[in-house]
Amino acid sequence: MDWRAESAELWAFLGSLRLGEILSGTVTAIESFGVFVALDDGPPHPLYPGVGFITIPELSWRRFEAASGVVQVGQRVSGEFLQFDTWNAEARLSLRAMQPDPFRAFAECTTVGRELHGHVTKLVPFGVFVQVADGIEGLIHRRDPTLTPDDVVQIGDDVMVVVTHVDREKRQLLLSRQTTGQL
Repeated sequence: MDWRAESAELWAFLGSLRLGEILSGTVTAIESFGVFVALDDGPPHPLYPGVGFITIPELSWRRFEAASGVVQVGQRVSGEFLQFDTWNAEARLSLRAMQPDPFRAFAECTTVGRELHGHVTKLVPFGVFVQVADGIEGLIHRRDPTLTPDDVVQIGDDVMVVVTHVDREKRQLLLSRQTTGQL
């Protein structure tokens, strides 16, 4: 028997929601793919631990290692309604839509050529990520293919960088470490 056909109350509730509406509830489960939320005004879900669902990218503007670094089971949250997921019968929500985008504010006052102080947060084969402000990371591309980023810097190192490109649409910040000429 199809659980979707037996959930008229759930479908009616989800169908009544409007894009941009703010929904509140309690975090009921945290998974590697997202967070389930039992909505205050929503009926129970027949299969999942909540009618609301927040995908990992919609949890926060800032980078984090695990969803449990942003929310905890039992925590009250409010999120913006993004869409009715008809496959899973869920209300897709966004917590980050409830907060200003820190990249926008940063990009408004940052120009190419600006020198910034930062610290190395991540080493990847194609470069080094450097945090230059709260919640703002940029990438230094590796120029010499024979060098690996950990030959030059380590996670946690303080570095001086220069802004080489700011892409507001893609939320990307490209940096250069011209002081050493090695990255």
